[in-house]
Amino acid sequence: MKLEHFAVNVEEPVLMSDWYEEHLGLQVVNKLTQPPYTTFLADDSERIMIEIYKNPADQVPDYKNMDPLILHIAFVSENPEKDKDNLLEAGASLVSDEHLNDGSHIIMLRDPWGLPIQLCKRNTPMLK
Repeated sequence: MKLEHFAVNVEEPVLMSDWYEEHLGLQVVNKLTQPPYTTFLADDSERIMIEIYKNPADQVPDYKNMDPLILHIAFVSENPEKDKDNLLEAGASLVSDEHLNDGSHIIMLRDPWGLPIQLCKRNTPMLK
């Protein structure tokens, strides 16, 4: 099986999907302009998507107060410092910035809505 998408129920799906398009380079695959404002965003490999929506059938998690180790969305970054600076300027907040013993660089941020996002530059890439 292939992973198709990862879905997140959020308070402001339209604003959030626009931010992810503009600042993380994700591309719209499908977007509803009415509730629940579902948007499917693909990464540049066009092999995996994030689904962002506001579905009133259940609560929106309290991402801001959730430990990033419980849930985060990780992105491969060729230049984590530059990407971190750009995201901070765009309204993200820094959680941690680690250089691992193996040479990897891992940065944890929160998007403007509190959802944890991670930037990964691994010494040995995990994906092809």
